[in-house]
Amino acid sequence: MAARIVQLNFKFGVSAAEYAGAVKPMAEDFAAVPGLRWKVWLMNEKESEAGGIYLFDDQASIDAFLKSDLAQGVMNHPALSEFSAKQFDVMEDLTQVTRGPLKASVTAA
Repeated sequence: MAARIVQLNFKFGVSAAEYAGAVKPMAEDFAAVPGLRWKVWLMNEKESEAGGIYLFDDQASIDAFLKSDLAQGVMNHPALSEFSAKQFDVMEDLTQVTRGPLKASVTAA
C-alpha cells in the first residue's frame, strides 16, 4: 500500500511561545505513533496558525492515529480551533525525483 500524507492546520489562542512550549513535550509522543514515518511541525505566528505535515505508511495507520488519544487530545484542546485535516496520496515516483523524504530516517538518541 502506498504512503499517505495528512495535512493538519488549526488556529491557536495563546502566544506562539506558549504554544511551542506546550507542544514541545509531545514531540516524542508523535515520534512513537505506529505507522508515522515523520512529521513536519508548522507555525505561522502572524496568523496564529500551526499544524503539521505527516507521512504515514498507509491509510490504516492514519485511521488509527486519528482515533488515538494523542490526536483527540489535540483536536479537543480548548486553546485550538478551526481545524482543517486533508489527506493525500503520495506520488512516489515524482517525489523521489525531487528528493522528497519518503523513508523515515532513524537516529540514535
